[in-house]
Amino acid sequence: MKNFFSGILLQWYEENRRDLPWRNTTDPYLIWISEIILQQTRVVQGMDYYFRFVERFPDIQSLAEADEDEVLKYWQGLGYYSRARNLHAAARDLMTRFGGCFPESYDEVRSLKGIGAYTAAAVCSFAWRLPYAVVDGNVYRVLSRVFGIDTPIDSHEGQKRFAELASSLLDKTHPDLYNQAIMDFGAIQCLPQSPDCLFCPFRDKCEAYLQGKVAQLPVKAGKTTVKPRYFNYLDIRCGDRLLLSRRSAKDIWQNLYEFPLIETERDMEWQELVKEQQFLELFQHIPEVKVQRQYPVFKHVLSHRIIYARFYTIEVSKFTSAFSAYLEISESDLEKYAFPRLITLYLEKSDRQ
Repeated sequence: MKNFFSGILLQWYEENRRDLPWRNTTDPYLIWISEIILQQTRVVQGMDYYFRFVERFPDIQSLAEADEDEVLKYWQGLGYYSRARNLHAAARDLMTRFGGCFPESYDEVRSLKGIGAYTAAAVCSFAWRLPYAVVDGNVYRVLSRVFGIDTPIDSHEGQKRFAELASSLLDKTHPDLYNQAIMDFGAIQCLPQSPDCLFCPFRDKCEAYLQGKVAQLPVKAGKTTVKPRYFNYLDIRCGDRLLLSRRSAKDIWQNLYEFPLIETERDMEWQELVKEQQFLELFQHIPEVKVQRQYPVFKHVLSHRIIYARFYTIEVSKFTSAFSAYLEISESDLEKYAFPRLITLYLEKSDRQ
């Protein structure tokens, strides 16, 4: 079966390939940017971000020389902000170690921050037609179904097995086309839900289809534990001035901006929140704290967390020394800062941006 897999796949690709801008170039920088954007983003959502990002940062040097805040601002809305920070760090590494040029060896590309086996294979095969097979979620799904493999894809054994199979199937004379083909096949034909099995070119040979196991494959051994977190944001105003804080901890949304935050172990109403020690310390020199506006709980779902957030708009007559740890800005400057999607949703709802 392996002997004709690539032939059928490439024939399907010739008839069904997607016309994507990063496929019309061999520039490894543009390919790299597109692959990082698409790691956790669907093509239809990522297209505009791609164009906006490469217009502002058209090459390695422009990205390396930019401030991280600006890079994060251009990434805003894509989520998984560690991808943007790694891009920025890798661009600076490329300037330092490789004179601003992409190295043409798989191992050197793999050595760059944020570039794993999949991205390195994509860049090397698309830019220089090097024979490295991509293995991502689409590839796991296609191979597990066509070949009837029930080894968990999130196990060491499974990852090794699929990597070896993908490499053995790779058309080494056209690695770029083959990799693009299998990625498109997973994105268009062999979908996670409701795959188009009726018109699948592998229908007569697909083990999952023949055994009625399409919905059961691929197999995952463990599920990510999703934990709730409770955020209470204080949008504190003094005239047209307000306060921001930059998240610096090794936590979600690192280096993005937010309003003063009190995180609690459970959801709290205002009457309870005002009794929290952090709240009392923050407003210790303000005799009466009045909420101008409060909003219903925002539920924000991340890959491994669910954030339940409350926002309170608070007007004060002055910013006391208790607020000195925060950044004081003009409301008109809000658009200059990169915020998590949760904060952006609040700003849109409150018509403040």
